[in-house]
Amino acid sequence: MAAPEVKEGRVEFEGQELFYIRVSPTEQPPRLSVLLLHGINFSSKTWLDLGTLHKLAEAGYQAVAIDLPGRGKSNESTAPASVGDLAPDSFLLDVLKGLELGPVVIVSPSLSGMYSLPFLFGHSDMVKGFIPVAPICTEKFSQEQYRNVHTPTLIVYGGADKPMGDTSFNNLKNLSNHKVHIMKEAPHACYMSNSEEWHQTVLEFLQGL
Repeated sequence: MAAPEVKEGRVEFEGQELFYIRVSPTEQPPRLSVLLLHGINFSSKTWLDLGTLHKLAEAGYQAVAIDLPGRGKSNESTAPASVGDLAPDSFLLDVLKGLELGPVVIVSPSLSGMYSLPFLFGHSDMVKGFIPVAPICTEKFSQEQYRNVHTPTLIVYGGADKPMGDTSFNNLKNLSNHKVHIMKEAPHACYMSNSEEWHQTVLEFLQGL
């Protein structure tokens, strides 16, 4: 079987230029597209090195990881909001258009919550599934707003992630259609501590969509 195709590039829109890595399955069309965001000390390369991009592609999914504004190889980009503030919900919509992606599953750890959460609440029709991993900014939305979102969600966090994991979970648990997976004794970047468990958990969730 041929190896999944790896492509690197830059997506441009409204003065923004973001670096991305796309790994496509050998069999087309893909089952779904998965957009992977990252935390403050990470980048798209994290998902390549961890093997997540290839695991997804080998399972038939199109996997795209981007470097968020001002991070990784997107350093020349201007962030649409300060860290900890909410980015406009149109930001990820523009990213999807630039990457020529339709509705996607979004993997959103830590810092990327400032981008993914506004998009989830503003464009839930474009989110086929949501995998938050202790994202920031969860406290900026009300319980009622969470309850009104019906997107299938897999809440993942590390058992040793105090207080970030607990704080984000206490807000995200108000989403009306969610499952929870706690990675025991894992820190904030829990996916880094046990990649096998991480990949199995994500793939099982995707298979249920």
